[in-house]
Amino acid sequence: MKINVDLLKKFESGLDPRHPENSKIPAKVLGYGEISTVFEIEGESNLACKRMPIFRQQKELDQYETIYNEYNSILKDKVGINVPPYGFASFPCERYIVCFDVQEKLPPQSFGDKLIHTLKDDDVIAFFSLVLTQLKKVWEFNKKSTGIEIGIDGQISNWAIKDFDPNRPHVDSKAQLYYIDTSTPFIRKNGKEQLDPELFLRSAPSFLLWLIRWLFLKDVMTRYYDFRLVAIDIMANFYKEQRSELIPCLIQVTNDFFAKEAKDLGIKPISAEEVRSYYKEDALIWTIFLAMRRLDRFIHNRILGKPYIYILPGKIKR
Repeated sequence: MKINVDLLKKFESGLDPRHPENSKIPAKVLGYGEISTVFEIEGESNLACKRMPIFRQQKELDQYETIYNEYNSILKDKVGINVPPYGFASFPCERYIVCFDVQEKLPPQSFGDKLIHTLKDDDVIAFFSLVLTQLKKVWEFNKKSTGIEIGIDGQISNWAIKDFDPNRPHVDSKAQLYYIDTSTPFIRKNGKEQLDPELFLRSAPSFLLWLIRWLFLKDVMTRYYDFRLVAIDIMANFYKEQRSELIPCLIQVTNDFFAKEAKDLGIKPISAEEVRSYYKEDALIWTIFLAMRRLDRFIHNRILGKPYIYILPGKIKR
């Protein structure tokens, strides 16, 4: 993929992290992550550019780039999950090294978090079933593979329907999906995590690092290797997306899928209480975490007089 690195450098140098829409090179925020922000940058409107200003040394950036490319390759060529055309760009800044994971930009109306609000309920269930079928490929690969295992963040916003026609909004078993969240490349080799977990902490307030390491880091790095937990996470996301009325049906679909299509994986059924409890705990954790990051930004900007290089979302409806 051809990437205009000079444009990305100019964008980064003129970026206003607090108000990215007011940056010197106009950009639209397409999505937020815990350690990244996805932009559509003027001049590259056909690309989704995920900005990750979390690297301090070239060595750790080089390691990440290798894992990122390997993860995309495994998903596409060995697991059989479609990923959009992708690329990678990086360059040093004054106090950090920034990288951009770049993908071909897909139509926003084709993404799962939009589809579950625009499709009929039966089509939402069909879309959800397609996601389960794609996820099954991951654990089939892990079961057959020797010495290598991959994880995946399967939440509904990470999937898009290929060639979706908003004028004919329908989903059937023949629809093809794209998976887009390849910037967190979960790969284990001989049981060892290849992605440095400390990278997840770069955007965290320094006064919370010990607590996050103790309580949450291991959970974050392991949940995406467990098909059952990934399925719970997806369904819990329907609470956040204000579609909780669909969850009982989704649970039934998931348990039927585990009992039939994924029978060989031996996964226990999921209960409504598990999904509800998971969501409450996860929502509390990320609400507190975001509040502490906003406090950290205030300390950097107003008290210490230092720039805060990360971009925080506005109020999140849960």
